Amino acid sequence: MSDALVAMQRADELAAFSSSATGIDRQYLTPEHAAVNALAARWMTEAGMATWQDAAGNQYGRLEGATPGLPALLLGSHLDSVPGAGRYDGIIGVLIAIAVVGRLSPGELPFAVEVVAFGDEEGTRFGRTLLGSAALAGSWDDSWGSLADHDGITLAEAATAFGLDPSLIGTARRSPGDLVGYLEAHIEQGPILENEDRALAVVTSIAGARRLLLTLTGEARHCATPWALRHDALVGASEAIIAIERIAKQRNSPATVGHISVLPDAVNVIPGVTEFSLDLRDATDAARDDTLAVILDEIRSIAAARGLGLDVHETHAAPATHCAPALREVIAAGIRSTGDADPRELFSVAGHDAMAVAAVTDVAMLFIRCKGGISHSADESVLVDDVALAIDAMHGAVLAMAG
Repeated sequence: MSDALVAMQRADELAAFSSSATGIDRQYLTPEHAAVNALAARWMTEAGMATWQDAAGNQYGRLEGATPGLPALLLGSHLDSVPGAGRYDGIIGVLIAIAVVGRLSPGELPFAVEVVAFGDEEGTRFGRTLLGSAALAGSWDDSWGSLADHDGITLAEAATAFGLDPSLIGTARRSPGDLVGYLEAHIEQGPILENEDRALAVVTSIAGARRLLLTLTGEARHCATPWALRHDALVGASEAIIAIERIAKQRNSPATVGHISVLPDAVNVIPGVTEFSLDLRDATDAARDDTLAVILDEIRSIAAARGLGLDVHETHAAPATHCAPALREVIAAGIRSTGDADPRELFSVAGHDAMAVAAVTDVAMLFIRCKGGISHSADESVLVDDVALAIDAMHGAVLAMAG
C-alpha cells in the first residue's frame, strides 16, 4: 500500500476516536486525546522512532541523525479537533510527518528528525488556542490551570485525570538549541489551490488575528415606543455588522462576526443590549490594525447617531507570523521535486501551531489542496494523489534541509 493510502487509512482510524456519536469531537486532555496519542506513538515506533509524551500531553517521536543527540528538525501538526470536525485539519500533517520519517534511515541526516502531534491547537475545550505548541515554545502560563471547560472542570483537574502533573506542564518547553526548524503540512482551508488546479503551495506567512467583543447599550422599552424615542441596540449592531463587512471587503481583510446575543431577548421588547464578536485578520499586523481602526471609527459613529453606548473588549491578539525565507525555500524545493517547477505562494488566514513554535525556532508550512476550501466540517476532503505529492514534497524538503 502506498504511503498516501496508509495516511488516508490512518486518518479514518483516528476519526473513530470522538466524544460525539454524530461527528468528530476530540478535545484536549480527554480519553479520546489519550487514545490518539497512543495510536500515533505506535505508528511512530513502526516508522523507527523512539517515542514519548511530554508534560503537556504532546506526543513525540524521534529518529536520530548522524550522531545521537543532534538538534532536530521538527515536523508535525495537531490531533485535536473542533466539534463536528473533518478528518484532515491538523491530522494529515501529523500523518505526513510520520510517513516522511518512515522513508528515512537512522543516521542518514546531519540532524535528528522529530515528529510532534500537538494535543491542543483548536482551543475548543478551555477557550485558549495553541496550548500544546505554547508549552513547547515556553510560553505556557501557569494561570491557565484555572481555565474551566463547559462542565466546570479546570485544566489542572483535567491534566491530573489525564495522568499529567499540572505543575510540570511548563517543563515541556524546548530551547532554541534543541531544534533546527519546524515544518508543518496542513490543508489550505481555502479555495485558491482548487480554483487554480494546483495541489500544493508554500505558505509565506500566517495572518495576525485580533478578536474583540463589542457591546452596544441602548434602552429596553415596549415595542409600542415611537421610532423617534427608540435606542435599539440590535438595530445598531446590525448596522455595525454590515459596516464591518463593507470595510473589510474594501480592504481585503478577512473579518467575521460569529457571535451575537441580545437582552432582554423578548419578541415584544426593544433590545436594550446587544453583544457581538469580531475576528479580524490580515497578512500583516499593520494592515489588520489599520482596518480595525476604520471599523471602530464607523461603529462609534453608528452608536452616536443612535444614542447607544459602546464598549469594546479585546479577547485575543496574535501577531502575524512570517515563515523563515530559508525554510520557505526548503518547502519550495520539496514541491519542485514533485514536478511543479514554479511553486505557488499563499498566506494563511487560519492560525496554526507554527505561530507558537516560531517563538523558539524558524518555521515554514506546506499547504495541501482541500475540496471547496471546506474545513472544520465533516465535508472536509482531500485527494489521495495530493497527499502523495505532499509526502513527496515534505520528504524532499527534509532532504533539501540536509543539503
